[in-house]
Amino acid sequence: MALPEAEDSLEVWFRLSKRHLFPSRHCHYHLHINRILQTLESKRKLSPHSFLHSSFPQRSHRSPSDFMLPGKRSAGGEVVVDESLIKRTKIDSLISSATASTSTGTSSTAATMGGGNNPNGTTNGKLPIGGDSNQTDIDEDLHSRQLAVYGRETMRRLFASNILVSGMQGLGAEIAKNLILAGVKSVTLHDEGTVELWDLSSNFIFTEDDLGKNRALASIQKMQELNNSVVISALTTELTTEQLSEFQAVVFTDISLEKAIEFDNFCHRHEPPIAFIKSEVRGLFGSVFCDFGPKFTVSDVDGEDPHTGIIASISNDNPPLITCVDDERLEFQDGDLVVFSEVHGMSELNDGKPRKVINAKPYSFSIEEDTTKYGTYTKGGIVTQLKQPKVLKFKPLQEALKSPGEFLLSDFSKFDRPPLLHLLFQALDKLVSELGRYPVAGSEEDAQKLISLVSSLNNELKDGKVEDIDQKLVRNFAFGARAVLNPMAAMFGGIVGQEVVKACSGKFHPLLQFFYFDSLESLPVEPLDPNDLKPLNSRYDAQISVFGAKLQKQLEEAKVFVVGSGALGCEFLKNLALMGVSCGNGGKLTITDDDVIEKSNLSRQFLFRDWNIGQAKSTVAATAASLINPGLHIEALQNRASPDTENVFDDTFWENLSVVVNALDNVTARLYIDQRCLYFQKPLLESGTLGAKCNTQMVIPHLTENYGASRDPPEKQAPMCTVHSFPHNIDHCLTWARSEFEGLLEKTPAEANAYLSNPSEYTSAMEKAGDAQARDNLDRVLECLEKERCQSFVDCITWARLKFEDYFANRVKQLTYTFPEDAVNSSGTPFWSAPKRFPRPLQFSVEDQSHLHFVIAASILRAETYGIPIPDWVKSPPKCADAVSKVIVPDFEPKKDVKIVTDEKATSMSTASIDDSAVINDLIMKLKLCHQKLPQGFRMNPIQFEKDDDTNYHMDLIAGLANMRARNYSIPEVDKLKAKFIAGRIIPAIATATAMATGFVCLELYKVLNGGHKVEDYRNTFANLALPLFSMAEPVPPKVIKHQDLSWTVWDRWIVRDNPTLRELLQWLKNKGLNAYSISCGSCLLYNSMFPRHKDRMDKKMVNLAKEVAKADLPPYRRHFDVVVACEDDDDADVDIPQVSIYFR
Repeated sequence: MALPEAEDSLEVWFRLSKRHLFPSRHCHYHLHINRILQTLESKRKLSPHSFLHSSFPQRSHRSPSDFMLPGKRSAGGEVVVDESLIKRTKIDSLISSATASTSTGTSSTAATMGGGNNPNGTTNGKLPIGGDSNQTDIDEDLHSRQLAVYGRETMRRLFASNILVSGMQGLGAEIAKNLILAGVKSVTLHDEGTVELWDLSSNFIFTEDDLGKNRALASIQKMQELNNSVVISALTTELTTEQLSEFQAVVFTDISLEKAIEFDNFCHRHEPPIAFIKSEVRGLFGSVFCDFGPKFTVSDVDGEDPHTGIIASISNDNPPLITCVDDERLEFQDGDLVVFSEVHGMSELNDGKPRKVINAKPYSFSIEEDTTKYGTYTKGGIVTQLKQPKVLKFKPLQEALKSPGEFLLSDFSKFDRPPLLHLLFQALDKLVSELGRYPVAGSEEDAQKLISLVSSLNNELKDGKVEDIDQKLVRNFAFGARAVLNPMAAMFGGIVGQEVVKACSGKFHPLLQFFYFDSLESLPVEPLDPNDLKPLNSRYDAQISVFGAKLQKQLEEAKVFVVGSGALGCEFLKNLALMGVSCGNGGKLTITDDDVIEKSNLSRQFLFRDWNIGQAKSTVAATAASLINPGLHIEALQNRASPDTENVFDDTFWENLSVVVNALDNVTARLYIDQRCLYFQKPLLESGTLGAKCNTQMVIPHLTENYGASRDPPEKQAPMCTVHSFPHNIDHCLTWARSEFEGLLEKTPAEANAYLSNPSEYTSAMEKAGDAQARDNLDRVLECLEKERCQSFVDCITWARLKFEDYFANRVKQLTYTFPEDAVNSSGTPFWSAPKRFPRPLQFSVEDQSHLHFVIAASILRAETYGIPIPDWVKSPPKCADAVSKVIVPDFEPKKDVKIVTDEKATSMSTASIDDSAVINDLIMKLKLCHQKLPQGFRMNPIQFEKDDDTNYHMDLIAGLANMRARNYSIPEVDKLKAKFIAGRIIPAIATATAMATGFVCLELYKVLNGGHKVEDYRNTFANLALPLFSMAEPVPPKVIKHQDLSWTVWDRWIVRDNPTLRELLQWLKNKGLNAYSISCGSCLLYNSMFPRHKDRMDKKMVNLAKEVAKADLPPYRRHFDVVVACEDDDDADVDIPQVSIYFR
């Protein structure tokens, strides 16, 4: 689905945003869209499209700075490109003929490192896409989350791409970091300047030891540590156009317009074209320009899987009406192309011909075709969206400056801002050219010169003149023009990094062509004194030149709680350290995470190295952050923030905080932190990512609603009977496979061990339960220990072969015997109607590698549960095939009275019987006899599913189970990687989206720590880098409750101090015009006006009532407890009041 064109309606854009922004569990975007609609009412002029080489010496020892970043990472694994999963479209603009040799003219000013897969260690120019780049193997353990976003083909194209990043201040460093983590073939860093103290506020690579060194050379060592498979080079002299021909994409972050036009013209005309990106960060302003050549092909415009539907009926009409089952809403839109398959009756539609969708609705659509003379539809059918490549034409920079077209808009409240910023960046270039320097912060003279240049440029325009030039905005732009702020660099580093990936792969829709952004709302509310902007000869001088020394002091004295130290947490720590947050004498940053580092973390969580695997995330991240800024006062904890750790994160801890930053990966933890912030009235900065998408939400006391105020509906779960007997997509098959894996290899062995550890206690519990579940548990334990107990590896092969027969032949035969293909429901309709698919049993064959591989994987894992050694001959397929062939498989006879659950509301597949108790007693007797025969001390080894180890056979078995089942039901199969994404519930993630999200959040942090900002100054953000789409709006305010002259929101908590008695509390409420008739603590009633005996409690201290009546546990660190009070006003109307906290210490 492409971005809407200029003539498309605004309604289309909103449909697009809802379709591609987020699945419901990751953000509350509906409220956000409604907020935008409200804003639109007053912005009627909005255009709908606006939404739119000498060797570098290796260190012989490790210095402290070596522990900042990930180090060596070897590539591994085998590339398997599955045609059914990857949309292949040749990117003409990226095809080149042969490897070009490195220019010898730069050997004295270039340095090259890394690239363990590159035999000569040099940057060799371009290779054909998909050609031998010496780096085609994909380490799936390392890149699994990124592979879930890009797929193998895009990754292979990245592996063949050479990138130039020119300008190694904060923005250049962020872009380079993201590209190196992504795994491109090579990154060449270019900068002619030297490291200044000014750079330390935005560049995480530099330390004070680097002052005076060339920026590119100072970066190369630590950039290399991010990914040893990427060749990192440095250039330190002036670039020539000839050098650009070595790269697929070039990025410039600090270049004059004149030079940029020269380089862009060369790149635009080059064959094949070289992708040119120019980006700048100037204080709180930023820009991006992209030119990918005169003809650039996008193979996948949005990165979403093709949408599908299961057909219920097709009419013989012109146009025909196609209705689909109401299992899931259709995601088709008018103009989409679709193909049909498996249609019975109207077989003319099965010809594979693309057909255009019209009149798309949630559960039906039509196509541009006359089916009046086609066969009559009888049953079945799948309709699948056909994703089409899109060819884009980019203008060169020189032309685009004069005719920029539509600007990509990010904030509706600033719909008229981009044209002014377009002029501002050009005027700044002229001013720098004239003065030979950037404007001085606080210099009114320099600001007036810039205002004059902007006015002059505006007057020269024939069309599209800016009606009103905001001089205050221009002045702010001038004051911060030299500064590269870390949050802006992080945000734009994510955006530009993603554009480079698009240029190299054709994956996702590029930015066309200008994007401008500002965050002026981040400035302090009070006017800035020009003297407060002067440099103090500190590492924060760039930030001070924008915000002033006063806000810098507030940042340094902040007490911050960062919850989580994963991908978001690492980025936040880097940002906060560079901003100087918690770096003052009174400041403190506390970070907590109970997780440890895994290999798959290293492709995004850039503060970790491969030798940190197994170590605590928070500890390693805190050490790395301290090396970025030695002044950071940070404490790392390994506690999960939850009700169980409120002795660690106690009242004093929460009360002393300035702000909380969430870096979590699950909703439950987010809701808990949200409730704590609500209770203690602390600002919460929330964010999350999903693939190329990200969202941020600002939760500000008394100004905005809290995170939990709006809840998304729960995800729709497939009925149990569908998963177990009537699957119709691969997700159902993989859900079943994961369930079977855990049942066979984890739960049943664990259940057996529970019995073996204490047989009498276990059997007593089963007798007491006496239900179908207890019966099934005993039956499985008996199977494990007697009926199917394996004592040799040959036994394991026999078990695995018989499991294959049971799962994929016998069960299907029984199902189709019970429900034949022509079976009908009680209503007379066919039983096997959509979405049900009629299954066919599989015939096992050792010649079918998928059959054999399933048996081998199952045998190995079965052997592990019994502690049976794995023989070497398992590695020999012929020997395995021979062993499997010897297994005697009994004939299957279907049973007549088998009950198969078909009720979609059923929550268990176990069927109860009237004699469960007798069966349980019989099973217990058999277990006792079986136990006597087992070796003394016998125990099984339960296997916990681990998705990120490709050598443990876990995913081999799950993929085998799912694909054999899919084959039963004629469902398209998937490879092991795709199976891992679904069965392992892997959340797709890329470094670019993570960096961008944290940049957005830290721009809000300036507002939070400064204080005084209104709700309209804050921004919640939803973005999708794939489209690209940026959507910002002010947060939703909290609901206000009023009583007399009082008003309160969910943020309010009434505090009663001085250890009051019950009488004093009632009087305190009476003074507010409230008559309390009931007071409870936990589940206990402390007072109710209806109970006469409760009047005897009037003069008792509330804390004593809580201890005596409610049995409240009030440890020494607790200073208060909470009560819920039911009140009514003088007219006997109930009044919902806030929670009341009684302070007794």
